[in-house]
Amino acid sequence: MGKENTTASSLDDLIEKAGGCAVIDGGFATQLETHGASINDPLWSALCLIKQPHLVKRVHLEYLEAGADILVTSSYQATIPGFLSRGLSIEEAESLLEKSVTLAVEARDKFWDAVKKVPGHNYNRALVAASIGSYGAYLADGSEYSGNYGPGVDLEKLKDFHRRRLQVLVESGPDLLAFETIPNKLETQALVELLEEENIRIPSWICFSSVDGENAPSGESFKECLDIINKSGKVNAVGINCAPPQFVENLICHFKELTKKAIVVYPNSGEVWDGRAKKWLPSKCLGDGKFESFATRWRDSGAKLIGGCCRTTPSTIQAVSKVLKERS
Repeated sequence: MGKENTTASSLDDLIEKAGGCAVIDGGFATQLETHGASINDPLWSALCLIKQPHLVKRVHLEYLEAGADILVTSSYQATIPGFLSRGLSIEEAESLLEKSVTLAVEARDKFWDAVKKVPGHNYNRALVAASIGSYGAYLADGSEYSGNYGPGVDLEKLKDFHRRRLQVLVESGPDLLAFETIPNKLETQALVELLEEENIRIPSWICFSSVDGENAPSGESFKECLDIINKSGKVNAVGINCAPPQFVENLICHFKELTKKAIVVYPNSGEVWDGRAKKWLPSKCLGDGKFESFATRWRDSGAKLIGGCCRTTPSTIQAVSKVLKERS
């Protein structure tokens, strides 16, 4: 399943063209809210696929302008069960998943068609990564930050949950897959098995969250999780997203000891999300300049893909892109 002519080399080629470290976009929901979107909802940013798709494309274009080499689709919290719970049909739910990819591809193509004609531009033709959030993201109860899915959730249930969404997203034509905020070993195993069972032929990465800077949210070691990923030829990169930036440098060094796969990092701004209260807790967040200086250290430590997650903005990504491309 997946495009025959899109292999792992597409991601490797982009990293090479970017000078050894490609730039991922930043916080999606954060930027949607800047444009007036109301996303205080279990569907989160996926709500805009239903109500305000023009804003989704607008945000993609803003990140491309900022220098993002990879666009991550607005499907993180877009699931078929989630859409069904809102009264949509299966056909409508699958159409919205397809739309998440289409909007990103259309934005990428529109931007590239314009910029490639400009002499001396410093952009790369971006890749589109279809976002697949963890089971905990669908539950919207904060369990993507605890890894505690309860005794009723086993390997087969997780594969069944992810399978159709994975199929629909791949059939929609993204360049790669981004599995995000994976909190435990069980879901890691489910995703690796699913990629094999569905014979996925486009690159993918698996990113974990971390609440202590040392382990997966479940308390399981990253070694346990990466031992599973290292056996898979379908996973091309592994890393951290939606975690405090202060954790990232040490985790890159730790991951380099555990895997030969490319390392991807896109942390939050530094603020902390309370999954139960559904609000950001006051914290000293990093300004764009500080995030930019962290990004150079992450690159020097071995990260091959760097971006931002929650509460980062196009200005954050512009600063990161500028400093990384200057050094390449």
